[in-house]
Amino acid sequence: MALYGYARVSGTEQDLSIQLKALKAAGCDIVRSEKRSGTTVHGRPELQNLLEFVREGDTIVVTRIDRLARSVGDLQDIVRDLKGKGAFLKATEQPIDTETAAGKAFLSMLGVFAEFETNLRSERQLEGIAKAKAAGVYVGKGRPVSIPAEKIVNLKAQGLGPSAIAKALGVSRMSVHRVLKSREEVGASDSAERAELRCGA
Repeated sequence: MALYGYARVSGTEQDLSIQLKALKAAGCDIVRSEKRSGTTVHGRPELQNLLEFVREGDTIVVTRIDRLARSVGDLQDIVRDLKGKGAFLKATEQPIDTETAAGKAFLSMLGVFAEFETNLRSERQLEGIAKAKAAGVYVGKGRPVSIPAEKIVNLKAQGLGPSAIAKALGVSRMSVHRVLKSREEVGASDSAERAELRCGA
């Protein structure tokens, strides 16, 4: 019945020391740590080694569950694997302990809220796509980006700045700048060509 700690940060420039100190204080004899993204459990060898190593009665300890998994699906898979081995999960900064009924309930609640947040994000994304389609600027996956050049030029002529144009059309400021720059280059080229024609005449 051992306590194994797991610490994680996303970036190489981030510090693990606070998590390591908390896990040692929680009684963890062995602590595994890594600097990897938490968006997936894949590509995290220290976590995989820990999950394979735990035995019945052991507990994996984290400071917060987002150190372990950032998605409900991954978290549920980890908890299911631990349960199958007769092992447990505990968090030092959250009332999570799968060895207790209250800890299990709280973990389930977090999962429900996380799924709710994911659904909200999906709804907002769909709303954004609907607005982009209404503005005639939506581009599906695998298709080249089509920037509404004429609309951008017209809005610029009305006195709108790049930020306002980008917001109105649902495109990036960089896209607006590219269109305006290309139009300026075309305009300059036309002016030069007319000047050459006048000189030739």
